[in-house]
Amino acid sequence: MMQELGLPGARLTVSRAGLGLTLVLLAGSANADGILTLKTDNDIFASGGDGHYTNGFEADWTFEPAQDHWTRAVADLVPGWSRDSLTATSYRFGQQIYTPEDIDVSEPIEDDRPYAGVLYAGMTLFSDEQLNDWRHTSGVYLDAGLIGPGAGGEFVQKNFHHLVDSEEPEGWHNQLHNEPFLNVAYRKAWWKKGRLDNLEAEYGPSAGFAAGNLYTYVAAGLGARLGQGLDNSFGIPAVAPSNGSRVFFDNHSGFNWYLFANLEGRRMFQNLLLDGNSFEDSQSVDRRHWVGDVQAGLALSWNRWQITYSALWRTHEFDGQETADRFGSLTLSTWL
Repeated sequence: MMQELGLPGARLTVSRAGLGLTLVLLAGSANADGILTLKTDNDIFASGGDGHYTNGFEADWTFEPAQDHWTRAVADLVPGWSRDSLTATSYRFGQQIYTPEDIDVSEPIEDDRPYAGVLYAGMTLFSDEQLNDWRHTSGVYLDAGLIGPGAGGEFVQKNFHHLVDSEEPEGWHNQLHNEPFLNVAYRKAWWKKGRLDNLEAEYGPSAGFAAGNLYTYVAAGLGARLGQGLDNSFGIPAVAPSNGSRVFFDNHSGFNWYLFANLEGRRMFQNLLLDGNSFEDSQSVDRRHWVGDVQAGLALSWNRWQITYSALWRTHEFDGQETADRFGSLTLSTWL
């Protein structure tokens, strides 16, 4: 059926690992058609810089589960859900890399983000239903992974910078220590159809939360789409720590396109990547409690292919941060 996917850490070694896991997931769901999505996030796509959330790579496999698929039993355990409300399931694998703004300094930088690599795998359950004049989309997100040297952030960034003859990061010996994490999140959006001249439109609010030792927050937002063939494709890609709405497109609908925009505000209660390790002394910064995102982009789909570009502007996440962050995200999806 439909999907959203992404991939953190656009580096060769990580991409091979992500693709390898994707092939395993494909084999496990070989009886179902689905969408394979590759997503890369990078600050250079939007700002030309190299710092903070500097790179991410994620691979996603989304499909409509059979009636006897085990994820329908999981959906029965979610309050307010049932196996019949589950419309799609998604598996993902990815890596993310975080650094301070100034990567040529070897010593710890007191008022800047710590170095950190994140390696994770996850699953999403999606529900999509039409109630009166509103489309209701919901997602339950489960993620587990590792932060620290074992996540491979140093290896990936240093080798990639060497490959492209870029400045070598000098402070990875200060990175956060190894720490496993487990996170659960929920997000719901309400969409109302409309028109603007000859173009289709869709808009509405969203709300959600995340809980775990990686991120804990509550969030609210407002999104909009404008274009052609909106019934044939759906979704707005997300940049961590946000969890994106379901992304799908019809593989027999010809050419479709839409512009999208999204505003989201979060009250952050926990961010391990800024707060530092839970059980060991590590570098940390004073996290800000309120963080906001402004996002805009374009999605193009042609039968079994879709490509999206998204630019995101984020308010300051910690005290001492000199400028707001900007990220870009590219996503390529195909039906298999």
